[in-house]
Amino acid sequence: MSVEKLEFLERSKTFWNPGKTQAWQDMGVDLVIDRREGYFLYDMDGRRLIDVHLNGGTYNIGHRHPELIEVLNTATQRFDMGNHHFPSLARTALAEALAACTPGDLQYTIYGSGGGEAIDIAIKTARNAMKKRKIVSIIKAYHGHTGLAVKAGDSRFSKLFLSEDTKGEFIQVPFNDLNAMEDALKGRDVAAVLMETIPATYGFPMPHEGYLPAVKKLCERYDALYIADEVQTGLMRTGEMWGITRYGVVPDLLVTGKGISGGMYPIACTVVSKERAGWLSQDGFGHMSTMGGAELGCIVALKVLEIVQRPEVASMVRYISNFIRAGLDEIMALYPDFFVGIRQNGVIMGLEFDHPEGAKPVMKHLYRNGVWAIFSTLDPRVLQFKPGILMTQALSEELLQRVEVAIGQARREVFGTARRKSA
Repeated sequence: MSVEKLEFLERSKTFWNPGKTQAWQDMGVDLVIDRREGYFLYDMDGRRLIDVHLNGGTYNIGHRHPELIEVLNTATQRFDMGNHHFPSLARTALAEALAACTPGDLQYTIYGSGGGEAIDIAIKTARNAMKKRKIVSIIKAYHGHTGLAVKAGDSRFSKLFLSEDTKGEFIQVPFNDLNAMEDALKGRDVAAVLMETIPATYGFPMPHEGYLPAVKKLCERYDALYIADEVQTGLMRTGEMWGITRYGVVPDLLVTGKGISGGMYPIACTVVSKERAGWLSQDGFGHMSTMGGAELGCIVALKVLEIVQRPEVASMVRYISNFIRAGLDEIMALYPDFFVGIRQNGVIMGLEFDHPEGAKPVMKHLYRNGVWAIFSTLDPRVLQFKPGILMTQALSEELLQRVEVAIGQARREVFGTARRKSA
C-alpha cells in the first residue's frame, strides 16, 4: 500500500467512518476508488478491478456510460434539480415512461432520492390505500435504512438506532414458506406484503416454483397489497425488464432505484396503480422530497430506460448469463468441497461456499486478482456476483480466468493443502 493511500485511509477514519474503513482493512480490502469507466474501477494506486458488485446494481449499464454523460451535460444547460412542488416536464415524462414499461395498470410515479425513501413511500401509500398499518416482509430482508424501510428489514440495522418495531406492525416470515405467509395474512389486518423479488443482501435465495404467484394470491384473498421491491432485480437484470415479471406476478406497487439512476444522479421511484394512489388526490402535499424526482435525475433515468429496453440488450443478458454460468460450473467442478452452489436468475448470481463466512476470503482474493465482488451481509457464505447487463464476451472470459485463480487461493486459505479437492 502506498504511503499516500495509507495516509488517506487514516483521514477517512478521522473524518468519515472509522468503523467501516477499518472493517474493510481487516478483511484485506484497502480499496479507495478513483477513476471508473465501463465495468472497471481503478484504485487510487492505479490498480484496475472488474466490477461485479455494481453497488447493488447501481452501475447496471456500467460506470459513466457515455450516453448518460452526454444527456446529463446537455441537461445542465437548461435544468437543475427543479422545485418538487410544481409540475415538471422531466418528472412527468419519466412517470409516463414508467407507466408504459411496468406491469399491469401501474400509473402514478412518486419520487424519492434513494431506494429506502421509495420503500417508505410504498409503505405509506399502502397504509393509506388499505387503512391498515401492518406490513409483512421476509426474515433477513433488506429494504434500506430510512424510517419505515429499516423496520421491515433485518434487526441488525434497526436495533443500532433503537428503531425496532415495538408495536407489532412489522411482521417477518421465512422466505419460501407459504404456510407462514398465510398465517401472517389471515387476520386480514395487513396492509401489504413487501418483497424483494430475489432477496439480495440475504444472498439471492431463489423463489421456489410458484412461490411468488402464490403469495400474490394470498394477498388478494386476505385484502393486502403486494409491493415488489425491484431495486436490485429490475432493469433487465433477469433478462426481462422487471424480475417480478419472470415469475408471473403483477404487483400493486413497484419500487425501483439504484440502477435507474445510471450511477449518475440520485433518483428512486415508487410506481402505483391509480386505484391505490388515493392520497395523491386526497392531499398531494402528503409526501414531499426536495431531492426526490430531481429533474436532472429524471432526464438521466429516461435515458437509462431507453438503453435497457433496446432489443439487443435482453438477448445479450441471456447470452452473457449462460456464458458466465458455464464458466462458473467448470470452476465449481475444480473445487467441489468449497465452491458448492450457484444461485442464478439472469445476471443475478449468488456463489455459495462451504464455510460459515466463505465469501469473505473469496472476496479478498478476488480483490487481489483484479475483481470486485462483495459478500452477502446477512449470509456471508454467499458471494454476491453481479455482472453488468452490457458485459462483453471478452470481458466475461477475463473475469472467469481471474475468478478461477481467486477461488483456488481462497480455498487454500480456508482449508489449507491437506484437504483433498474431491472430499
